[in-house]
Amino acid sequence: MANITAKKLEKLIRGSVTGRTPIGGNIYLSIKTGGSTSFDYRYQINGKRRQIGLGAYCPINNTLSIARSKALNIQGMVAQGIDPIQQKVKDSAAKEADELANAFNAVKDEATFKVVALEYIDTKKVEWKNPKHTAQWKNTLVTYAFPKIGSMPVGSIDTQHILKVLKPIWNTKTETASRVRGRMELILDYAEVQKWRTGNNPARWKGHLKSILPSPQKIAKVKHHEAMPYKEVSAFLSDLKQTDGMGARCLEMLILTCLRTNECVGAKWPEIDLEKRLWIVPQERMKKGVEHRIPLSDMAIKLLTKLSEQRTNDYVFPSPMLDNSSISNETMDAVLKRGGYKPYTVHGFRSTFRDYIQEETNTAWRTAEEALAHKLSDKGEAAYQRTDLLEKRKVLMQVWTNYCYPTGKKVIQMPTAKIVG
Repeated sequence: MANITAKKLEKLIRGSVTGRTPIGGNIYLSIKTGGSTSFDYRYQINGKRRQIGLGAYCPINNTLSIARSKALNIQGMVAQGIDPIQQKVKDSAAKEADELANAFNAVKDEATFKVVALEYIDTKKVEWKNPKHTAQWKNTLVTYAFPKIGSMPVGSIDTQHILKVLKPIWNTKTETASRVRGRMELILDYAEVQKWRTGNNPARWKGHLKSILPSPQKIAKVKHHEAMPYKEVSAFLSDLKQTDGMGARCLEMLILTCLRTNECVGAKWPEIDLEKRLWIVPQERMKKGVEHRIPLSDMAIKLLTKLSEQRTNDYVFPSPMLDNSSISNETMDAVLKRGGYKPYTVHGFRSTFRDYIQEETNTAWRTAEEALAHKLSDKGEAAYQRTDLLEKRKVLMQVWTNYCYPTGKKVIQMPTAKIVG
């Protein structure tokens, strides 16, 4: 379509349904369910097609002209070999770094709760394996704590200020409130070590807030990740086989290996040895901080072999939009949602596996725990466990695969009800 006028654009919007329509100059009009309308720009760089947003449509502010101006700037960047999406990420990181630098400088004059909280997060984020953890910290504090106590000097915060943050959400958003309390406690502990405050920590639970607020466990029941019944998993995987995309393939591999979302999404080819039928997830990507060896079943090998023929970078499940990056953690959840399998969750498939093992086999408890990469709660017992039971888990994972993908043919069956050890 040739370059469209603002008047024709309004007419197009009134007569269009949801979807994406070209309006000239590689600019597209996107109309989403609910009626929201925005502009996108498509470009190609280094042989890859990419798409970047140009802003929402508004007939009053002449946003079509603004979108075209942004598109011209993007064209100039691409002509110089600069990827606008990557540049946007770099600019955002630089802005955040400047904000942190300014915040840290302000500490010298006034250590407000917000300033100290940002410094604490920046100091501790190297310990957090998942980048989402950092974002969750910031989001909860920005939403609940900063509006109430963010501008206060940390040395002036007392119990009443903490309760001002917690009471409005304690009974209605109990789990979130409990996390906010714990985070405020850690931040105030950090402030005390830095000599920005003295005295007892007003966010402390034991011996303090426990006497004022009702127990979180008695307010709301713990909600577990919704797990698909194991008797449904075979039919689900049959449907999943017909679904295109890296999200579907990653979900299939997650079910076969019983990994957590972040551990599976971040898989890299150097971790996998197809000849030895072994995947070694490094300790820095495991929740319990210990290297995890995964024996690969026949179906897992088949799936990985096919993916290896299509590899574009080091990631087993590469992002179709970003260079040298994996799909996002939300991609598999989107697959479940599009397929109509909600409220089942991705993490719930670990429980699906555990339920099958418990109900249909005689697998020893510790073998199943090793397959799920669980950390032994008994430190004394853990000290004497020097093996990860790899040989027994080879049998176990093939049993699980045979159950997930019944062939209908007469094959040598694994001893599903006779596994020991």
